[in-house]
Amino acid sequence: MYDIYNWPTSNGRKINIMVEELGVDYRIHPIPIGKGAQFTPEFTALNPNQKIPAIVDSDGPDGKPLTLFESGAILIYMADKHGQFLPEKGAPRYETIQWLMFQMGGVGPIMGQAHHFRRNEEKVPYAIERYTKETRRLWGVLDGRLQNNDWLAAGSFSIADIAVFPWLMRYEWQGIDLEEFPNVQRWYQAMEARPGVQRGLAAQVPG
Repeated sequence: MYDIYNWPTSNGRKINIMVEELGVDYRIHPIPIGKGAQFTPEFTALNPNQKIPAIVDSDGPDGKPLTLFESGAILIYMADKHGQFLPEKGAPRYETIQWLMFQMGGVGPIMGQAHHFRRNEEKVPYAIERYTKETRRLWGVLDGRLQNNDWLAAGSFSIADIAVFPWLMRYEWQGIDLEEFPNVQRWYQAMEARPGVQRGLAAQVPG
């Protein structure tokens, strides 16, 4: 059983999709970040960085509970534990981790800044131009990768796809038209069609 401390942001949705794709038991504990719930002592004990998501696996290594934060680390842990969506060894494993890190180090931080500056009431033209331009470049990288590949890594659906998809769902916030990137659009539609993705996106909706 996974206890997931989460909120439906781009990073949070990764974990909800992952557990639904795995078909494992879980409980979601909402952490309404707009109300500052991530700063409580209880959540800080789970993640000293005070960011969602965090998990507690009651059946961790050696049968002992394990607490984890950082969405990329959680995805790798779950994939390894259940033997799905991340090859066990060799080049395909590192190719998958490579594209996961592309999301963690590029897609998330850059697109997150684009969301912030493009949607903020106080307009900062330099920041808007910088992050919109870099976001578009990252979309181009993804489109090139998907030109001859159905999925981002290792020839099959993986944690790399799970990590990237929730960030691309906000394409309108980024000034992106899906039709500009036909290979990403095809992949995007394939992701949308997956029942596990659909269930993951519906798993936690703010009330």
